[in-house]
Amino acid sequence: MRLFQLSIEQLFICLFIIFTVLVGYFVHSLTKTGAIAAAIVGFFVASGFGINGLLLLGSFFVSSSLLSKFKATQKVSLSQIVEKGERRDWQQVFANGGVAAVASLLFFYTESMLFHMTFLIVVASSNADTWASEIGALSKQKPLTIKGLQKVEKGTSGAVSLLGTVAAFLGALFIAIVALFLFKGIDGKVMIFIMLFGFLGSVIDTLFGAFLQVTYKCRKCGLITEKKQHCDRETKQISGFSIVNNDVVNFLSGLIAAAAGSTIYFMSEFI
Repeated sequence: MRLFQLSIEQLFICLFIIFTVLVGYFVHSLTKTGAIAAAIVGFFVASGFGINGLLLLGSFFVSSSLLSKFKATQKVSLSQIVEKGERRDWQQVFANGGVAAVASLLFFYTESMLFHMTFLIVVASSNADTWASEIGALSKQKPLTIKGLQKVEKGTSGAVSLLGTVAAFLGALFIAIVALFLFKGIDGKVMIFIMLFGFLGSVIDTLFGAFLQVTYKCRKCGLITEKKQHCDRETKQISGFSIVNNDVVNFLSGLIAAAAGSTIYFMSEFI
């Protein structure tokens, strides 16, 4: 009887994942490769945290997708700066969900709170960064780059605005609150850890975006962009490292914040 119940649960989870990625594809939130990658991440997360893990991951994906479409006409100019559009490809999916997937698999084998915290913080970090980007783009003021404190165009990596910073904090808090309701053993202390280190991930993302991420300059119009081509011409690299694009920055910032937060929390349990 237990085996039958387990198989029914597994079937439901499989259908839930497939349905979710298909909806994401048909509403243009995911590309074909993004949908496949999202399904892989979903199955890994389900292996460790079941339907609750998927619901937490879904909270990030759904809220981020809705925000990307919110007042989209005011964000049209961003397409000239950012490398990719609102449809997530496999690289974007793994950049935001890869660490969460691995943490879920490790939790499946160990059931260690270390990997549980890693999962929760990296999702909070991804959500904080995405909310900062999507909501910050609606600021009436141009953001300031932390590298030189100069006003730059909205969408520029390594730039901050008050609205975007508040959005990042709220994005991390949102995931922390969802986790509080979904998982047993998540109390106020854990929620604060998730929120603080999720927000820290967004801060690290900004720092890496300013000092490490590759940027280019259009040879025709002079626009600073993440694109390798602009105005039908190859752009000129002016800063950063060529291998460090936005996906790499997202992956590293989430990984560092999650590793730091989960390690500190794990060690604090023995003090």
